[in-house]
Amino acid sequence: MGAAAYFFVLLSDPVLATDMWTKAEDIMKDVYTKILGISTIAAIVTASTALLLMNFSKSGKTVDESRAWLKRIAITWCILNGLGFIMAYVSPFFAGGKWTS
Repeated sequence: MGAAAYFFVLLSDPVLATDMWTKAEDIMKDVYTKILGISTIAAIVTASTALLLMNFSKSGKTVDESRAWLKRIAITWCILNGLGFIMAYVSPFFAGGKWTS
């Protein structure tokens, strides 16, 4: 029984492992794309609300808070887009744990 399992392991094709990792990479890219789309819509809605509050508010405190929220929204959206840039363009240089230029 043990010898049969040993020979089965030796004869199995390692292509399944690469297919699994390729599929996982595709799934992660798909999930990231969907998260980026949702975050873009959320950023537009919240930024427009902050801009409306900034323009139509008579309170200086509300204007200052709206400006602070607008900065936070822009920074967060840039960070999320930056992660996609790093994954798409920078990470292939480190394939296999070594720098490949």
